[in-house]
Amino acid sequence: MSMIIYFLLLPLIVTFIVLFLRPKAATYLAAFSFIIPFFYILHRLLSGIPEEFHIMYFSAPVGEIYIFSDAISNAFGLAICAVSAMAAFFSLPYMQSRLEDMKLDMEKEYRKYAFLYCLFATSLLWLVYSGNLVFVYTFLEIGIISAFLLILLYGYDKRRWTSILFFIWMLIPGVLALFSFLLIGSTNGTLALSGLKEVGMFAWAILFIGMIVKIPAIGLHSWLPWTYEQSPTPPLGLLIMSDGLAGYILLRIYLVDPSFIVDYRNYILAYALFSGIYAGFSVFRQTNYKRLLGYSSISQMNYMLVALCLGSYGLMGLVIQFLSHSFGKSILLMTAGGVIALYGMKDLKDMGGLHDHMPEISNAAVIGWMNLGGILTIGMLGEFFILRGVVDTFGLNLWVIIPAIFLFLLSVWYGFYMLRRIFYGRPRILKSEKKHVSGYLYIPLFIIGLLSVIFLFPPVAPALAKGVGMIIGGVVP
Repeated sequence: MSMIIYFLLLPLIVTFIVLFLRPKAATYLAAFSFIIPFFYILHRLLSGIPEEFHIMYFSAPVGEIYIFSDAISNAFGLAICAVSAMAAFFSLPYMQSRLEDMKLDMEKEYRKYAFLYCLFATSLLWLVYSGNLVFVYTFLEIGIISAFLLILLYGYDKRRWTSILFFIWMLIPGVLALFSFLLIGSTNGTLALSGLKEVGMFAWAILFIGMIVKIPAIGLHSWLPWTYEQSPTPPLGLLIMSDGLAGYILLRIYLVDPSFIVDYRNYILAYALFSGIYAGFSVFRQTNYKRLLGYSSISQMNYMLVALCLGSYGLMGLVIQFLSHSFGKSILLMTAGGVIALYGMKDLKDMGGLHDHMPEISNAAVIGWMNLGGILTIGMLGEFFILRGVVDTFGLNLWVIIPAIFLFLLSVWYGFYMLRRIFYGRPRILKSEKKHVSGYLYIPLFIIGLLSVIFLFPPVAPALAKGVGMIIGGVVP
């Protein structure tokens, strides 16, 4: 009997238990509800054996409701579990500082926060293991609603306006995904992924538009920098993965019928490269730490859109890029949260020389930017597969190769520029004594960083490449 269902039920059950616990107990229970599935998922990835668990069956066009795991869902699941667990630990001192600033009772409010946090993280995990588009849509919407409430309740000065902005923009991918899934179901007579044979061009087009709002691409991105700036920091680690799951949904539909992407490959690739480079340059113009990380996310997320256009190698790169971005950006967001929790700083004009006051957090930021730049971390493998996909799809076409390489180098450029500006150089304002840095504020960051390095080497990297290759090999043009 498949065991995956039990490891998915664990965080779902814990979501409701944390409502009755004190903050520290809720934190540890929430974190371990994702740590335990992490090790099971890692075991399944290394074993290379897929799983499936039947839940129920409905008449057409719904079809079979089931849970399944393969190398793709396991790769996404590992990132979700790792980041969710570590961000849960980070939440304890961060939310204590945040709730004190808001003059709210820690005991009472933390229970609400923990419930919404676990609900958000659990929805992401269930989405990637759902074998029916009904479940995919359901957990997509649960994630959006829980994120909206976290921003509304625990965000910063403009949290009400930002939460509404976020929710309105997220209506677009939600509605378009629902409409697309209904069209796919009517065409195939089922919404079970195992029963899908074709996807009409119109259904593909509206799903694609919805997902590039969620990724997002340039022109559809105005909600994301505001969301990053105004949101509480730990749930942002979940939000970056939630946005990345737009790539997961596109990938699953691609494996059913890649015709839309193949037909419009050149246009999509050009748009994705432009979006990534434009957003990368926009990082230099930002004065708020979390807002600049938002533009960095737009740039990095468009790696996934680039990869979607590059055949089998590109799809391998898409999966690995999700891992890399989830690890690297969650580290960086938590460094921003650490700066806020310790010294209340959000704007770059107040920063500089922070390494002397928080060397642990500063060193973690180096690992975060190394992930985004593809330096000695899992990100290096993702960039390799994307470049291999460029050559395999377009040959030695410099009009594609040069922008792709420049996009990668741009991440390194702005990453180390921001490191110098924030953590090194002459302090601009901070001249006070060093404050004690709680282990909760940096140990989770180093654990994520360690995973990003371990995943670059055997046995994880070969198992990941082999497992994903078996799914996409010979299927994708």
